[in-house]
This record gives sequence, structure tokens and C-alpha cells, in this order.
Amino acid sequence: MNITDLFVETYTALTSNKVRSGLTVLGIVIGISSVIAMVSIGSGAQATIRDNISAIGSNLVLVTPGTQRGPGAQVSQGRGTARTLTQSDANAITREISLAARVAPEQTGRYQVTTKGKNTNTSVIGTTGEYPYVRKVNVSLGSWFSASQVSSGAKVAVLGPTTRDDLFGEGENPVGETVRIKGVPYKVVGVTASRGGTGFGNQDDMIFVTLSSAQRYLAGESYVTTISVEAKTAEDMTMMQSDITTLLLREHRITDPAEQDFTVFNQQDIAATASSVTQTFTVLLSAIAGISLLVGGIGIMNMMLTTVTERTKEIGLRKAIGATERDIGMQFLLESVLLTLLGGVIGILLGVGVAMGVSSLGILKTEVPVSAVLLAFSVAGVIGIIFGYYPARRAAALDPISALRHE
Repeated sequence: MNITDLFVETYTALTSNKVRSGLTVLGIVIGISSVIAMVSIGSGAQATIRDNISAIGSNLVLVTPGTQRGPGAQVSQGRGTARTLTQSDANAITREISLAARVAPEQTGRYQVTTKGKNTNTSVIGTTGEYPYVRKVNVSLGSWFSASQVSSGAKVAVLGPTTRDDLFGEGENPVGETVRIKGVPYKVVGVTASRGGTGFGNQDDMIFVTLSSAQRYLAGESYVTTISVEAKTAEDMTMMQSDITTLLLREHRITDPAEQDFTVFNQQDIAATASSVTQTFTVLLSAIAGISLLVGGIGIMNMMLTTVTERTKEIGLRKAIGATERDIGMQFLLESVLLTLLGGVIGILLGVGVAMGVSSLGILKTEVPVSAVLLAFSVAGVIGIIFGYYPARRAAALDPISALRHE
């Protein structure tokens, strides 16, 4: 039997019962499309996380108060909530860490903000003139506060666009207007450019004020909640992280590193941790979706075994007129492989369509890796071979005399 005859016979066999073939293919379609969709969503999530982390600054090392000890040990202080960092720590980093390009301490709190009969509850960040450079914040209207305003504790504020819209109306220019933060009047000197949500808080829904005024009028204390440090180069981050840790241990008079009351981590640490979590969930969801591929493969084997039984007499007749066991086995194996490959193609198109639909609707950003498509198509072919092999062998091994007598 030549290759053309083989494909013609296979096509005839598969189309003789279109409903059964279609239902068998459906299991593969669901499995492949689910895997493609899950991997695409996971890849998109990782890309979004990388973009969001890049958006908070470049070559960034963050110092936060408090630290958590090893598993099973007592928590020393809540990370980010303790009050163990001060302006003097930021000054020491500026003075002694040669790898640091810029240092921006900040004190963050959430307060009620009012103006002209409108109000909102939002994050207020007290910081310095270095903050927009370290954290890549651009000003679209007005200006950032100056060094002299920071040092004098001037009550000036830069609004995020969402906060501006909530307090003054969409697209309005509030520069020169006054807002009251916790009852304290602040003059608006600028509005930041839109950045959107970053996974670390919506940076459009914030108000920036001078650090000294936040400490004096809002928090009433001199602690800082974060010190953002920009390294001169990406290669300097790890070394600078170590240098900052050593410096602050000395500044806080801590001799045992296990007792440190602060945490130092860099942008790469954040990205690696977030990507690891996302990748774990992607693998888990893909594994669950892959179960349907196994079910689909079992469905194909079941169909092929049923087909062998139904076509026993046909097999005996073909053997009687010269068909070899190899011819019979190849035909049934080809039927199985074509079913799974057809399901694979439809599943890939459906999975890509779902991923693009999710992205176009703005639900989640998705990316369809070419490797995932190739892997899915390969898996479909392998499933066809694995689950079609036994039925093919069974058909090939039928005794022609017994097959011809089969009713």
C-alpha cells in the first residue's frame, strides 16, 4: 500500500462517522487550548510584573524597617511597619556608600484629603527632591518641590492624576490650589504624569509632600518607612546592597546580623520572587489543564479499539487480498495521529484566540510563547502515537480467517 492509498483509506475511515470523530477530537482540543491559554496568561503575568518592577525605578535597592527571622523563629519586628529607620540612616548612605547615585528617603501614610467640598482617602508620601529621579516619576503640570522647600518643611504637594481628578475634576489644572491633608493646608505645585497601577500601589492615586512636613505635621514622628537607593550601574546593586547592610548594622550598633532591625533588597530580588510565584502558578494550572489531554488520549484509544472491533471483517478481507500487518497497523496508527494533530491545530487556534481575547478585553496581559505552541503540537502527535499504538497492534494481529468469520 503506497502513501496515497494510506491517506485515502484513513480519510475515508475518519469521515465515515463524523460525530464520533469530532467528539473524540474535542478532548484534545480542550486540553491543548487550556494549556496554551494558561501558559500565555502566565507568561503575560510575568512580563507585566517585570514591567511594573522596572517602572518603580532602575538599579534600585530598597531599605525597609523591620526584619523577619528564619522559619520557626520569633518575628523581631514587622517588616515595613517598624520604626527603626531615620533620616540619619539615609544621610549615612548618601555620605558613605560610593556606589549610590541617589538616595530618597520617604515616609508613607494614608490620610483623608479634602478640598472645595470634595474628599478622598489616599496614600501620602513625604519625600525629597531625589525621589522623582530614583523612582522614575515625571511631572506633567507644574513642578516638583525644590531642595529649599524640603529643608524648610514647606507645605507643598504634588498630586497624582487620579487624586487630582477626585479632588478637582478630570483634566483640571490644580496648580496653585490648596488641599487639606489631615486638616493641614498644602499648596499644590504640580501633578505627576500617569503611571497606572504597578502591583506596588496605584502610583496615580498618591500625593507627594516634603518629607520634613510629613514628619512634622502628618505623622508627628521623624522615622522613615523606606529608603530608596539608586545604584550607579546594575552591576553595582549586589555589592551596594551588601555595603548598605554593613553600614546600617554599624549605625544601629548591631553586632549580630541575625538581630538586624531592617531589610535590604534589590529590584532583581523582587523580580525573581514575583516571577517565581507566577511561574509556579502557571505550571500548576498547566498541569491541571494537561489532565484533559490525558483524558483526550484515553478517548482516542477507546474510539480506535471500538473501530477495530467494528471493522474486524474489513481487516480480514484486506489481509486476504494481500494487505500486510504493517499496512493495517500503519493505517490505524495514522488515524489516531491525524485525530490528535487535528485536535492540536484546533486547540492551538482556540488557545491563542482565548489569550488574545483576554488581552484585548483588558482583563490581563497575555503573551503566547512560540515554544508553548510547538510543544503543544508535539504533545498532540506523541499522544496520538502512544494511545493509537495498542489499537493498531491489535488490528494488525487479527487472524484473517477469524476476522472474515466475524459477524
